[in-house]
Order: sequence, then structure tokens, then C-alpha cells
Amino acid sequence: MGVSSYSDEYSSTIPPARLFKALILDSHNLIPKLMPLAIQSIEISGSQVKFIKNRVDELDEKNFSFKYSLIEGDGMMDKLEKISYEVKFESTADGGSINKMTSTYYTKGDFVLTEEEIKAGKEKALAMYKVVEAYLLQNPDAYA
Repeated sequence: MGVSSYSDEYSSTIPPARLFKALILDSHNLIPKLMPLAIQSIEISGSQVKFIKNRVDELDEKNFSFKYSLIEGDGMMDKLEKISYEVKFESTADGGSINKMTSTYYTKGDFVLTEEEIKAGKEKALAMYKVVEAYLLQNPDAYA
């Protein structure tokens, strides 16, 4: 088994509490509404959804941090044991936020992730983040 980690950081004018509420605490309601063609539903129960199953490892509402693992699903799961994610939303002096994410890939056997596969995953996550951020900008009272 191989292990590879990658970190990203995004800046936003949205305060961390609003992003955390929208992207983490209420994602099961908001994201299917904003991206109905890409995501039909999100179930928190832990039952397998059509494509992936995530396990919540840690949820810290006070510090706006969230750790979870993708443990089952279609696509590359025959080559991956799991993918663990750590997400943290931090305040900036101007009232916005710095949002940090670390992804750790646990591969099976001799499989090695390509740069293209990593980039594709990052782009999908960033696209969802940007859709939610745009919604919060257009709806200043949402998740306030």
C-alpha cells in the first residue's frame, strides 16, 4: 500500500462560520439543490449512496474543522483503500477566510495516482466550493 498526501488552500471573502455551515453542516441539503445534475442526494446516515460512501472521522464545529474518509464507491475504489480528507476554515483579518484541505490517498498494491487523476479530483472539489461560495455571495443572509 502506498500513501500520498496533497494540500490546497483557498481564500474567500466569506467568513469561516458561513462556509462551514453551508459546505459541511448543511451540505446534504444545499449541494444537491445547487448542483442537481452532478449530485442527486447526500445521505448522512452512512448508508451507501449511488457513487461513494464517506465516513465522518471528526467534526469540530467550534474550530470549523472536519475530517472524513471516502471508504467505498465506484470509479477508482478498486485501486484505493480509502481517501482521507482534513478541512479547516480559518478567519482572516478582513473578515473572510482561508480554507485548507489535505487529501491523503491510500492506494492498493502497486497502484500510483497520476497527476491527472489528482488534478481532476482537485478541480471537482474546487468547482463545488466555488458554486457554494457564489451562492453565499448572492444570498448574504443564508447561513448567517
